[in-house]
Amino acid sequence: MPSRIGGDDTAYSAYRVARYADENLGVRIRTAHAPKTIDNDLPLPYEIPTFGFETARDVGARLVLNLMEDALTTQRWYIVVAMGRKAGHLALAIGRSSGATLTLIPEEWRGRKVRMQEVVDVLVTSILRRLGEGRSHGVAVVAEGLVELMDPGDFDVLNHAERDEHGHVRLAEINIGDTLRKLVRADLKRLGIATTLVSKDIGYELRSCDPSPYDIDYTRSIGQAAAEFLIGGGSHATITIQHGQVIPIPFEDSMDPNTGRTEVRVVDVDSAQYHSAYKLMVRLKEENADDDLLISRMAAQTNLTPEQLMARYGYLMGAGERPF
Repeated sequence: MPSRIGGDDTAYSAYRVARYADENLGVRIRTAHAPKTIDNDLPLPYEIPTFGFETARDVGARLVLNLMEDALTTQRWYIVVAMGRKAGHLALAIGRSSGATLTLIPEEWRGRKVRMQEVVDVLVTSILRRLGEGRSHGVAVVAEGLVELMDPGDFDVLNHAERDEHGHVRLAEINIGDTLRKLVRADLKRLGIATTLVSKDIGYELRSCDPSPYDIDYTRSIGQAAAEFLIGGGSHATITIQHGQVIPIPFEDSMDPNTGRTEVRVVDVDSAQYHSAYKLMVRLKEENADDDLLISRMAAQTNLTPEQLMARYGYLMGAGERPF
């Protein structure tokens, strides 16, 4: 009676092993899945986190707060890359909890291909906007999952990247933070701006730290619920606690009918939580397209006129087509 602890790949593996044994060997293996991943991307009800996520948010936010203080005292920018293969829950939570300057997650692109230059442009214009406000420092949090949605032609290393046993690109082997740092610095140099940029990956230290009090209590409840579920004859389900009650979710209900694999819970960019976070980000937005004073202040930091700046970056505000 195995109880598996892990993320989407663990859940999928448990489901396939149990199904194979039942259909091909005539052996019924009872399984229960305890949903654990700091990515928070398992298909649970929206308000239920996977255990480990709240601990990672807490530690990650504290790290970013330290970097924000260092950015202020040294007048530099940090590009922080946070874990999250297919969803931006962790990056967004860290950004929200720390008050980072801005956060970029794959869901923002709503399923379309992410272009490297667009990511660079968002970062460059955020730096320009801060400079226009008299601030030459900041921290941008970037979800590593942007890489998986990126156009391979923009990031050729994807075509040759090592993959894990589940076929996923080993994102830890791809230094997206340093790549962004170099590209942003080059674009700023072309604009006549010299800024110190530092890239920082935070990931493994978030899943290897002591659990928060929330996760300690949460995991005890999930563990006990999983054991009682199996002892009581239950099987083939992910164990959740909803409104104070144990609710097993059958593996079949968590599978994507198109891929046959575990569904991925992504950030709802139409939610109040995302809108609140986005509103506080320092970046170009649609409402800035008619803000002539802001555009003039940004252009004054560069070797561009306001008109040239709008022609180049206006698409970020919904004004014009992408220039690439």
